Amino acid sequence: MDFYGFYTGQEFEAYRFLGAHPAGSGTVFRTFAPSAAKISVIGDFNGWQEQPMKKIYDGNFWELEIPEAQEGMRYKFRIYLAGGSFRDHCDPFGFSSELRPRTASIICRPGRYSFRDQKWMNERTSSIDRPLNIYEIHFGSWKKKGGGETDWYSYRELAPLLIPYLKENGYNFVELMPLAEHPSDASWGYQETGYFAPTSRYGKPEELQEFVDLCHRNGIGVLLDFVPAHFAPDDYALWNYDGTALFEYPAADVGVSQWGSCNFMHSRGEVRSFLQSSACYWLREYHFDGLRMDAVSNLVYWQGQPERGTCQPGIQFLQNMNSGLKKRMPDIILAAEDSTAFPGITAPVSQGGLGFDYKWDMGWMNDTLNYFRTAPDLRADRFGQLAFSMEYHFREHYLLPLSHDENVHGKATVLQKMYGDYEDKFPQGRAFYLYMMGHPGKKLNFMGSEFGQLREWDERREQDWNLLSYPKHSSFLRFIRDLNSLYLTRPAMYRDDLSEDGFRWLRCCPENGCVFAFERRCPQERLLFLFNLSSRQEPECILEISGAEKLVPLLSTNWDIYGGDHSPISADIPLSSGRTVLSPAPFSGLCCQIL
Repeated sequence: MDFYGFYTGQEFEAYRFLGAHPAGSGTVFRTFAPSAAKISVIGDFNGWQEQPMKKIYDGNFWELEIPEAQEGMRYKFRIYLAGGSFRDHCDPFGFSSELRPRTASIICRPGRYSFRDQKWMNERTSSIDRPLNIYEIHFGSWKKKGGGETDWYSYRELAPLLIPYLKENGYNFVELMPLAEHPSDASWGYQETGYFAPTSRYGKPEELQEFVDLCHRNGIGVLLDFVPAHFAPDDYALWNYDGTALFEYPAADVGVSQWGSCNFMHSRGEVRSFLQSSACYWLREYHFDGLRMDAVSNLVYWQGQPERGTCQPGIQFLQNMNSGLKKRMPDIILAAEDSTAFPGITAPVSQGGLGFDYKWDMGWMNDTLNYFRTAPDLRADRFGQLAFSMEYHFREHYLLPLSHDENVHGKATVLQKMYGDYEDKFPQGRAFYLYMMGHPGKKLNFMGSEFGQLREWDERREQDWNLLSYPKHSSFLRFIRDLNSLYLTRPAMYRDDLSEDGFRWLRCCPENGCVFAFERRCPQERLLFLFNLSSRQEPECILEISGAEKLVPLLSTNWDIYGGDHSPISADIPLSSGRTVLSPAPFSGLCCQIL
């Protein structure tokens, strides 16, 4: 390991030195604990009796080789303070952990699995000019084996269930909510204790590697939620690791997050190297295709609050980590979950930006959902809620998210947010999703939303798959499946997301925010999107489309196969001098190819 780079925050592979590494007939243990008075290794191999470690290098690192320590055995570091007291800690660089509530690390060799996804790895990109349709899941609650809260499928068991579902329903990426080891199921993985250990809830590390490998061999990319802002406050893990605030801020006003977790002290080079090495580890050793960085606002502003000012250590950490990861793996995806107006999230670090590939467009999400929450009679003067996103869209590289956060905590699920009773929610939901898929930007949808789940997500229960026995929900899934297929196969819907030439309003009427149309285009094709989001048949809509002779209907939210009122249209719609008159049905959307 480059010790100077570790101290200055330039190290990206500290996990190759620190942690527990099987070597020859035993295992070498190393940890970084500058303020510890004494450290011993305890574990299965010595009857949990102390074997003292020795200081190495500059005295801040500790090392011990134990011949009897073998793969699969449990261990901890017993760290003594100057006064003689001690605390047993799991290994910050441990590659595997016990199932909670047990807390020991497990000796593991993460490089043992042999990947067979070379074709995928050779061809992958950050998808700037490719379709990116992400299905976000919580591993433990997509499906369960039985009715119990902990009846989880393993990494190996879920693969043959999830992968065909993704392919059948038109998702080419899956995003996994955090899988690093964490003590509380209710934290969903966002308060972590093991930054190098896949949670043992779902199996062994090699099973997760096999899961990613199988996804790749079936044409599915895999993204992982990464949590670089804060960590779990449990005293057996990173908190007060060597008797001092080694990873966290010592002052509570910036050291404790709004979630009660500990904020990483990003001004310390050792902390930056720890997090950068964790990010690199998941990408290198598990072949994840990218990371969704959680709570970026808490890194660019103190405590995530713009009024408290920018957090320069957090900004510098993101710039260094993102540029370092991209230098090593230029084809990965780095996405920022950020709800602020901080500029340059996706601008190159060389230009003063943070270097992300994508920023979650939380403004689009909030504005659009608020529009669809509004009573139809009040929508006429609220078109600005839909149009505003195109005022700023080209400032960043955006991803349109409908994540788990929009399906919990009393917010209601996406379909439940649609105004009106049960019957009205489905046509509005179909129009909503057509608008989302036609809008520039990459896409993300949370599990259950594709078949119109109405119950908020609960990590203790699987999704309400029984709803698919009801025609409204099964036809809603068919609509989402066909819409996703349209997105994946129509270049105009994704190729020029970043170009102002890729989008043009055809009908944008502030005086009537219920009927509007826009065109998506690229060198290969042109597409028309037309919507009526009122509850009544609106007057005929005159559209003028330059250089066009006819419209070829591709998908309508009002087709009866999706639960609408009309049979699918197979006939082309002629244009006279580039002009046509259409009368869209209530709560409907239409997509046509322009020829």
